[in-house]
Amino acid sequence: MTASKNVVTRFPPSPTGMMHIGNARTALFNWLYARHTDGQFLVRIEDTDRERHSEEAVEAIKSSLNWLSLNYDNTPESQYENRQRHIDVANEMVKNGQAYHCYCSPEELQIMRDEAKKAGKSSSYDRRWRDRPAEDAPEGVKPVIRVKAPLKGSSIIRDEVQGDVTVENENLDDLIILRSDGTPTYMLAVVVDDHDMGVTHVMRGDDHLNNTFRQNVIYDALGWEQPTYAHLPLIHGADGAKLSKRHGAVSVQEFQNLGYLPEAVFNYLLRLGWGHGDQELFSLEEAVKLFDFNGINKSAAKFDYTKLESMNAHYIKEGDNARLIELVTPFLQTHHDMILSEVGIARLQAGMDGLKDRSKTLVELASESMFYLIDASKIEYNEKAQKHLNADAVPVLQGLIGNLEALQDFTHDAIEGACRDYANDNADGKLGKVMMPLRAALTGTDKSPSLFEAVEILGKDEVTQRLQKAISHIGG
Repeated sequence: MTASKNVVTRFPPSPTGMMHIGNARTALFNWLYARHTDGQFLVRIEDTDRERHSEEAVEAIKSSLNWLSLNYDNTPESQYENRQRHIDVANEMVKNGQAYHCYCSPEELQIMRDEAKKAGKSSSYDRRWRDRPAEDAPEGVKPVIRVKAPLKGSSIIRDEVQGDVTVENENLDDLIILRSDGTPTYMLAVVVDDHDMGVTHVMRGDDHLNNTFRQNVIYDALGWEQPTYAHLPLIHGADGAKLSKRHGAVSVQEFQNLGYLPEAVFNYLLRLGWGHGDQELFSLEEAVKLFDFNGINKSAAKFDYTKLESMNAHYIKEGDNARLIELVTPFLQTHHDMILSEVGIARLQAGMDGLKDRSKTLVELASESMFYLIDASKIEYNEKAQKHLNADAVPVLQGLIGNLEALQDFTHDAIEGACRDYANDNADGKLGKVMMPLRAALTGTDKSPSLFEAVEILGKDEVTQRLQKAISHIGG
């Protein structure tokens, strides 16, 4: 589909908690379509639920959008601040005969619901106040305002994802647009705000499809043009149920805290329900160029945490080293209480190529980096390292100290040569008998990046101190 250049999409989150990853995908698709068509992407905060409203959640929403590089083209509007406009529209609709006051009591409405349920009807309100004169209004009762839905025929939504969807108008109710306390309902507010903001395309979860038919009643009553709709399939967990906390992380902030890169989450959400052939990885520029409605799947997408982790590992491996050091710094602080020094930064810069190949998340990258950063006196040896730090390792470590200290050029090749010489002279040429205790002594583990590279990066003095610490540990 080719869109004109006045496309306006919107993202209207409710600030009652952290941004769900499903909402983030909705925001992403709206952003992509706006950018693809040279249109506008607007943000509206749907904050009419004042009891659950949280300013912290508002800031978290903005932060999540910024983290994913989803820049918006307005100052985010508050739906609550627009409430007088909603009230004025509702009253104008009554004046124009498009809506009416309803004085039904809660007890009357419950009886209607029970009767409708028995009859298998989807609409319960019997419209008893739709055409009654104002003089019939009971005294002392504050009415609600209901919109007049069409009574005959059918309504069609021509959806860009779901295709044509039809509902018989007899199934539509005269929904409430203004409560008895004078507050507007979501159904009215969203229509008025979308119209006033000039929204041309509404992209949202397909769980809103029924709401769309009801909101279109308001559009039609007011004589406003309906937007183009694209209802997106929901995101499910591996078990086919709607994605929830029992499946794992579900908010953008959680994935950020788990050490995922924004470009990995961006790319994974893009592929979660949209595709372009068999291509898996997209730059931001490619995504904007290629995104359209035709690539959106009609069926629900299943969130695969393993696939996201694999994609994240790819972006870490391909990442700029200086940026990775910047990104990993907070994880070093929060997970290891490590503040980077100039020496530590220099070591990470030199060793990052080897570290990032071994890490799927920034949390893992922080853990892998620690052996470069800790003080020799603070090294602790895990269970696997302990197996290599036994009495037989003492002469090996002592011999390596001598061979390494004798080197004039402390480089990768010279270090490898010194280790091989020791192995040839003392271990029947078996380098593994030398390398395993050396690795355990230097890192406190049995695994590391290229050991000769690590020795060079740590430097002669630090290596000597760590080997001596290990000898003392064995002796103790």
